[in-house]
Amino acid sequence: MTSLTPSLLRLLRVLTLPGGLLLLAAVAFLHWAPAETVAAAAHGYPYAVFGAGILLAWRFNRSGMVFALLAVALSEAGLARFAAGAAVTVQPGQPVFAAVALLLPVNLGLFSLLPEQGTWLRRAALGLGLLGGQLLLVAVLAWWAPVWTARVLGHSFGEPWLVGWTPVPQLAQLAFLLGLIFFAFLAAFGRRATDHGFLWALLAAFLALNQGAAGTVTTVYLAAAGLILGVSVVEASFRLAYRDELTRLPTRRALNEALTQLGEEYAVAMVDVDHFKKFNDTYGHKAGDQVLRMVGSKLERVSGGGRAFRYGGEEFSVLFAGKGVREALPHLEALRREIQDSRFALRAPGRPRKRPAEARASTGPRREVSVTVSIGVAEASARYPTPEQVVQAADKALYRAKKAGRNQVKT
Repeated sequence: MTSLTPSLLRLLRVLTLPGGLLLLAAVAFLHWAPAETVAAAAHGYPYAVFGAGILLAWRFNRSGMVFALLAVALSEAGLARFAAGAAVTVQPGQPVFAAVALLLPVNLGLFSLLPEQGTWLRRAALGLGLLGGQLLLVAVLAWWAPVWTARVLGHSFGEPWLVGWTPVPQLAQLAFLLGLIFFAFLAAFGRRATDHGFLWALLAAFLALNQGAAGTVTTVYLAAAGLILGVSVVEASFRLAYRDELTRLPTRRALNEALTQLGEEYAVAMVDVDHFKKFNDTYGHKAGDQVLRMVGSKLERVSGGGRAFRYGGEEFSVLFAGKGVREALPHLEALRREIQDSRFALRAPGRPRKRPAEARASTGPRREVSVTVSIGVAEASARYPTPEQVVQAADKALYRAKKAGRNQVKT
């Protein structure tokens, strides 16, 4: 139970920050702020949020986020223009409201999956074409067949007591529910920081549409959705700088920052995969990536309170805060033995990344390989008073371990 608690707390933190906190701030602002303050914020706040968010997403090459923000901004503009106040019950407010309620969760889902490969021109044509086509379709239906459109999009498939708790049409409710499940799954098991932003933006969008028509509260909630998406772009860029994409370990930049926050006693170990270039030449770079992921996963679970980092290439580092070399050595030796004893099957070119539901017969020989690591460790002392000197001393100890025959720990 105690071993699960840190993982659960980490999962809750990842799922709720910062999107959940931003949405909670929007709820508190609407609940406690004076009406004049809320009205003033709703007047200029959305333009600043959507403009800044789109610029950030464009600057960091997040085309999917650019068009997701555009979708939210266009939804807010459409509701404010055609579904303000009681206008949602008349034409063309009613079909516009129903269309926005259905298309907004669909667009968030689609744009979250927009690939970032290819030229910006191609991605822009795809995103703008999708949004432009929707605008044209909604405009035609809202003016030429408003009654039919409102009836179709607002059709109820269940009992009134089951679906009447919100003015959001049932078809749109289904879209929001599927989107919520989709983004919750991605946020819990995916690796993209933006998935959490999409999850909380979807919830903010539902709170906006739950008002039943455009107004100050709707505008604030949709602006909150835009703010959450924009902040998730910054968070994703931060993670890219401080988290290695292949091994999921903190990067060298994170190590440098951690070294500035230590006390007087600490030890640094440098870990290098033995004969990694030869392994890459023999089995290929994809197999090399498998090795780095395996070693990274072992390092992530190093005992003794060590914190692992990917230093660069096939080199890693482990930081033991509050411990010296003597205390760190048993844990590093245990780590070395665990990696030495670990064997893994090389992934065949056609092998799926996830285990299939039914076992498949092997079509070729199963290749199992193992690797070893060399480790050098040093501690802060009068001889090595600065973090840079400690890292250099650990690197020299690593060189001695390799020169002595590899697969060993040296001080």
